[in-house]
Amino acid sequence: MSTGATISSMSSYAILGCGSVGHAVAESLDDEGKDVLILDKDEDRVEALRDQDLNAVTQDIADPSVVDAVGGRNVVLILASDVEANKAAVKAIREQGGDQFLVVRASDPISGDELRELGADVVINPSEVIANSALRTLESGEMEYKARQLAEILRGADGDLAILTHHNPDPDSIASAVALRAIAENYDVDADILYEGDIGHQENRAFVNLLGIELTERSEAPSLDEYGAVALVDHMKSGELEIRAGLDVFIDQYEPEEPLDAAFVDIRPNVSATSTILTKYIQEFDISPSQTVATALLYGIRAETLDFKRDTTPADLTAAAYLYPFADHETLEQVESPSMSPETLDVLAEAIQNREVQGSHLISNAGFIRDRDALTQAASHLLNLEGITTTAVFGIAEGTIYLSARSKDIRLNIGKLLQDTFGDIGEAAGHSTQASVEIPLGVFGGIETTEENRDTLLSLSEEAVRRKLFEAMGVEGSNDTNGS
Repeated sequence: MSTGATISSMSSYAILGCGSVGHAVAESLDDEGKDVLILDKDEDRVEALRDQDLNAVTQDIADPSVVDAVGGRNVVLILASDVEANKAAVKAIREQGGDQFLVVRASDPISGDELRELGADVVINPSEVIANSALRTLESGEMEYKARQLAEILRGADGDLAILTHHNPDPDSIASAVALRAIAENYDVDADILYEGDIGHQENRAFVNLLGIELTERSEAPSLDEYGAVALVDHMKSGELEIRAGLDVFIDQYEPEEPLDAAFVDIRPNVSATSTILTKYIQEFDISPSQTVATALLYGIRAETLDFKRDTTPADLTAAAYLYPFADHETLEQVESPSMSPETLDVLAEAIQNREVQGSHLISNAGFIRDRDALTQAASHLLNLEGITTTAVFGIAEGTIYLSARSKDIRLNIGKLLQDTFGDIGEAAGHSTQASVEIPLGVFGGIETTEENRDTLLSLSEEAVRRKLFEAMGVEGSNDTNGS
């Protein structure tokens, strides 16, 4: 058994310097039944502490004899307002070989560094503590205010709520919409989740199917004018704000580039997933999330942060920790490990064979394809190659060049890069880490997709995509780095 000082349920405490901070700590520890000794040089203060039945002794903490006064106490809190006295106490304890756990009060960052050099284990600055507490209180108060605003919108909705995801919605967008629908239902408001484009990527389809998430294609839904309220969630990944007037709710992690006219707006660029924002609302409304809602939100956060390996914030981690006990982890495992179709395997094999790498950027031509979604999965898989930070895989289908790109390079906004590079000849969409482009082959002179001109079309796609993309990335393409 170790006889050294340890921090455990049997720890004993000494508080050196008992002003307002020390007094508050002493009372809290005493209320918890802790063994606390207080040392202070002010005799009147010590007498007052004794009158409160606190164990207090008169002692100048700047005097080296403080070491003997502390005795065998294994946690020492040095909390005097006189930082020089605190430094003297730390120095005396450490020079005498004391191995107590020392928590010491500083007055500013410089004195904090000096205290750490002398041997303090933890340094606290009351002004920073107060500021952090004030910020937490402000954040909590702001969240409460926002929740009241959202509740008023839902109570006042004259009909169902339309919740629009971004184009070709990803798990974060879908999960955010699912959570907002659950909040709306809490106020007896029915909601439809509307989307345009495709539910691409096998993981995304598995996500929707396994959780039984009801989504409605925009073309099959009533006109937005027929809904009592309209909401956009995680919408700006598409790069454009679809609705500029008559919008009731806007919740996103990305700022719109143009002014937004909405009754309720919550934009938080300091989180990495809109699912994190919606989780905070679930908590604020005191809604116990269903297994489906919790699983969707947790997957939304994990997908957006690459399983907490990319741009993860404390808020994302806190939200995920809250959701974890409610989620269906068996379903999550199924979602994250869907079977790969033969078409996807073919496209991935073609992309691997034709890959060209310049620096940390990889571009590949998958040739003629049947399933556009396979390009997305190929780009994601190739991003796992050692040394690769950005991937782009393109192919031809139905008279169009389709390109899917992924990036984990924090210096590169792949969505903006594709928009700048191909926006004049095609349609680009996406954000900083993932994006896509569609380029109609008609821009090259109306060439038809026939068996006879396949080689010509492939050559055109190479010229239109690979060279321009490498140039936009700041590197020059070549043909000798394709892994052959």
